[in-house]
Amino acid sequence: MTSALKLILFDVDGTLVDSQETIVACMTAAFDAEGLVAPTPAATRVIVGLSLPQALAVLAEGHSAALQARLVEGYKSAYQAARLREGAGHSPLFPGARAVLEALHAVPEYILGVATGKSQRGLDGLIEVHDLRMFVTRQVADHHPSKPHPSMVLSAMAETGIPSADTVMIGDTTFDMEMGRAAGVTTIAVDWGYHPADRLLADHRLSRFEDLPALLRQIWPR
Repeated sequence: MTSALKLILFDVDGTLVDSQETIVACMTAAFDAEGLVAPTPAATRVIVGLSLPQALAVLAEGHSAALQARLVEGYKSAYQAARLREGAGHSPLFPGARAVLEALHAVPEYILGVATGKSQRGLDGLIEVHDLRMFVTRQVADHHPSKPHPSMVLSAMAETGIPSADTVMIGDTTFDMEMGRAAGVTTIAVDWGYHPADRLLADHRLSRFEDLPALLRQIWPR
């Protein structure tokens, strides 16, 4: 089954915005507050894309659930402080992202959405600071199992009424690609994010944001 409308879902961290420095700094602050050795930047990059409790369960493996919960709250507090202190600078858009998003938003049959491990508050803040109001469906960690469970993609399709044949999932991590495959949609890996692109096993690979419109026309010929 196909539809006239096409659903384009984006991951956020590592796909739309370069939040690596902020994520690493906030994770370090959370661990420092508990008197723990902070994970390395490389270890933190590996878990980007997971919902925060699942990410901390990996990074603080062997510690109690209560301590992991405190780390989650510590990270949230540090992230909120960074957002208020730095504004758009704490998670800048990748080069070309805004122009491409605006171009896609101008295509009548394209519906844009996000599927992110961020919280609702985190996503709302990012959309506000970057003025990204073109996303019709916004799936966040608060309302779903963590990636790579397909719940976010399935809910976005149900919300918009667009089937899997007319949906793509764009992301930079194995969690994004596994989520998309589990939902039966076309996957597009970007190679500027936090997981090596050659390990993502996506249907398509993108090296420049500017090439996305042409790739979508290839996937959905008119």
